Amino acid sequence: MNPFQHPLWGYQILLPEGWQHKNLVDRDGFAVDLRSFDGDYQGQNLAQLLIHGEWNGLRKPVPELWQNHLAKVSLMLGAKNLKYATWEMGGAKGYEVEVILPKKSPQRLWTGILENGMLVLSFLALHWKENWGEIEPVLSEIIASLKYLAAVDDLSENELGLPLPPEAEPTDPCSIVSDITDPENWLAYHTRAHQGALQAFYLRELPYRNWEISRYVPYPNPGELPFARIITHNNRHSFSLGIMPGGEEGQGASIIQKTLPK
Repeated sequence: MNPFQHPLWGYQILLPEGWQHKNLVDRDGFAVDLRSFDGDYQGQNLAQLLIHGEWNGLRKPVPELWQNHLAKVSLMLGAKNLKYATWEMGGAKGYEVEVILPKKSPQRLWTGILENGMLVLSFLALHWKENWGEIEPVLSEIIASLKYLAAVDDLSENELGLPLPPEAEPTDPCSIVSDITDPENWLAYHTRAHQGALQAFYLRELPYRNWEISRYVPYPNPGELPFARIITHNNRHSFSLGIMPGGEEGQGASIIQKTLPK
């Protein structure tokens, strides 16, 4: 079994030999044959797992999130009779269900959702009905290996010690916040990540690296702040961290860091 770690959402699963990972924009896919994620795939290797991360900044009750998730699944696949059960995995709690697809469908589908603090993971497992005896134990083993990470390894840091998510690219702070009058106190980065994933990343990685968080305003939030904000410090530096929404369609969120007086 080979470990897969998601550096932003902070989870790990173990994949059998030959299983591969594919980034599917708003979720991560795992399969033997990545062609199985094509809508018209008819090959024998239809066995896939999808994991979607979501940041529950508004602290919505997990039953509400689950009902929203089920509604989307039902609408998308024409499923019915979704009699679900409570579910626990990796120290988190939620719900699971085997989705009843139309009788003519040759596929079997299972879905679940887990809440761990403000981090919500939803799961979809899909395979041919005729492969149930062979595939179901493999998918169950992968899902059962779920582990939430205290931190991820091999992260880069900037000159002030701020951990940076993978593929973060430095940019001009004034291109994000136009009214900056002291640009020497600012740093900024573009990312490919969702705002929620960056919040999960920093609320996990900053305390692990001995940064104390004195204030956190999530996004979305009950107020009017259009971004997430974190005030943090260690024994050397103090700064305000803004996690800004993506600009153009398909663009990830941005990070903007302002150094504060100690």
